[in-house]
Amino acid sequence: MEVNEGGARLLVNLTDYLDTGLFLDHRPMRLRIQQEAAGKRFLNLFCYTGTATVHAAKGGARSSISVDLSRTYLDWARRNLSLNGFSDKHRLEQADVMDWLEAHREAYELIFIDPPTFSNSKRMEGVFDVQRDHVRLIDLAVARLAPGGVLYFSNNFRKFVLDEGVQQRYRVEEISASTRAPDFARNDKIHRAWRITTA
Repeated sequence: MEVNEGGARLLVNLTDYLDTGLFLDHRPMRLRIQQEAAGKRFLNLFCYTGTATVHAAKGGARSSISVDLSRTYLDWARRNLSLNGFSDKHRLEQADVMDWLEAHREAYELIFIDPPTFSNSKRMEGVFDVQRDHVRLIDLAVARLAPGGVLYFSNNFRKFVLDEGVQQRYRVEEISASTRAPDFARNDKIHRAWRITTA
């Protein structure tokens, strides 16, 4: 089924899974990305169905790379991009995000990371735990930021605590309240989000 959000056409599945392909609580974040993407290289990590990438492309992103371990989600992301007429400048890569970041050297002006709380896919070595692993994840991603670039980091682990070292090394602003849709006003723990820069 096709829905429209901020001028973007997105595919959702309301019948087969609990997971519909679109996290409604992140609507303001996706629209923020669309507003800030013009002329920028965009990196979407744990990209899921690529909805944030579609918004970045709608906003005029010069190029994008979207990384996820799931072939199913990447195929869904490809269909979302195609539905909006985007393809060649928007790469999709199937990989473990940590491994990909360690091997990758390109720079991006805009990065979005919305990792799972926990992941133990058969395709990756070990287990990803957002509380334990977020410092390394953020450090690796910040290393890919172009000068003046912005990293948006969010997650929905209700007990999450951002490491103090991250706040000391970078300029960090919590933007959770402004990234929650009005539909979720009664639940301020639906997700938390931060804007991270190096200067």
